[in-house]
Parts: sequence; C-alpha cells; structure tokens
Amino acid sequence: MIKRVQMQKILLMEDDSVLAETLCVLLKNEGFEVVLAVNGEEALEVTYKEDFDLFLFDVNVAYMNGFELLKSLRESADKTPAIFITALTDIGSLSHGFEVGADDYIKKPFDFDELLVRMQALLRKSYKTHEKEIALDDFRFSIEKQELYKSGDFIPLAPMDLKVTKLLFQNLDKTIHKEDLLKYLGEGREMSEASLRVYINKLRKIGLPITTVKGIGYRLGKS
Repeated sequence: MIKRVQMQKILLMEDDSVLAETLCVLLKNEGFEVVLAVNGEEALEVTYKEDFDLFLFDVNVAYMNGFELLKSLRESADKTPAIFITALTDIGSLSHGFEVGADDYIKKPFDFDELLVRMQALLRKSYKTHEKEIALDDFRFSIEKQELYKSGDFIPLAPMDLKVTKLLFQNLDKTIHKEDLLKYLGEGREMSEASLRVYINKLRKIGLPITTVKGIGYRLGKS
C-alpha cells in the first residue's frame, strides 16, 4: 500500500543551529518535507535543483541575506510563497521585506502554532482558494493533507502522480504548458514527454477530466 504522506516541501534558511533544528523537527512532525540551508548562497543553489511549496527565510544570514535572496528569486520569476522569520522589528525592514516579494513576515521569537497557521494560509492561497480542499466533479483534493479523494474514497497516488495532480489542481481550469510540467517534475533533471504522458494517462484512468491542448499542454477542468 502506498503511504499516505504530505508532500509539501519547505526550504528553510536559518543559521541559528538550535532554531533550525527545532523548526525542522516540528515541521517534519507536521508532515512537511524540509530542506535546510544555512546561508543565502546555499539556499539559492538549492532552488536551482528543486521546487518548493514555501520559503521560510531568515534575513541576517551570511553571503546573501534573505532580502537579497528573495529579490533575486522574484527577478527570475520564482513565485513560491515566502515568509520572513527575523528578529528585525523596525518598520523599514518590514516594508523592505514586502517590497522584495515576501508574502508574510513573522518576528522572532514566535509561537510555532502561529507560524503554522500563516504557512497553511499561504499554501491554500497558492491554490487560489481559502478553503482546505478543492472540489471537481466527484473529486476532492485536500490541500493540507495533499491527498486525492473520489466520492469520499481515498485515491492512493505514487509520488510523481501526486506531483502532477497537485500542479493540475493549483491551475484548475487553466492550461499548463508541457515545458512547465516537465521542468516541475524533473526538478533540474531531464524528463521526457513520453514519461509525462504516462502520468497523465494514469490520472485519466481514475477519472480526472484532463484535456490535451494540442501543441501546448494539459488542462484540468470540469467534464
């Protein structure tokens, strides 16, 4: 049986080893996959190789601070939701954080439950909804659990099938270009269109109404 796990991936940039270790443990206990970077250059390098659902960035770190890192990512069209976690409390820093592309800002010291609430709100926002799940015909996709249901029954999905499902639901009723899907699935590695068609066909077999937009890509929408 395929294990039912949450596949949301967090990039945490934090150079305080105690706080970083604590956050990694707490986030993993909540079902997140966490990648830790201790400075800006390391974090930037990781984003070249992997896709993330959310960024959690400290500001005052070595080589490239959080503001510089996020500004660079936004200039390269990376729209991943981002939260700054920092001891900076002045209005100037707060304003600058939002100017470079932050979606939220939490001041140290903070309550983990508050951080979790803010994270979940941003993750739902990435699906263009304030709800905890997205409904489509007989299907429901749980944003928090990262699980697919049909007529109330859980549908087990292999990791790559889940990644495709997630991206389709994030872009419900919109056409996704094949190149974007291949880049997302490959995470820096080359992936063939034949492999993509295999994943799409597997999801069609369970009933998801996925349309091929000839020469462009795929679209998930109401049948």
